[in-house]
Amino acid sequence: MKKTGFFMKVQEKEATKQEQIQEPTMEQIEETVEELDESKLPFPRATIVNMLRKNLSPGKQIKGQVKDQMNIWLGKMVERIAKKMDTHPYTYVDGAMLRDAVESYENIQDIEKEKERIIKQLESIKAACDVLILEVDRKFVK
Repeated sequence: MKKTGFFMKVQEKEATKQEQIQEPTMEQIEETVEELDESKLPFPRATIVNMLRKNLSPGKQIKGQVKDQMNIWLGKMVERIAKKMDTHPYTYVDGAMLRDAVESYENIQDIEKEKERIIKQLESIKAACDVLILEVDRKFVK
């Protein structure tokens, strides 16, 4: 489908508006990591703290640096996923695109399990080789 001149002009105007409104990037925020102003963080600090508290043992204290670093990291993840979804040529973003974008992050646990399985196999092979070396030394080396 060809874009007409009108739609191209609208897109150019939107692009110029976005350039003028530029918000600080994650890298710029990360450079000033000391006690950050909450307005410069991608998410409300309370949201991050509440999510952390749900998954930490009761009574654990969460330092300010952890709150800010987690906030920045989650912001970077959203940026990465959004950029990956933006690579699709469509004018919308749907659930299938989201699943595709987060698939590599979701598969990390499977990859970790596979790594552990391979390490166990290699350790058993190493043990078998050690046994063979001992047998060879015992039978042929005197």
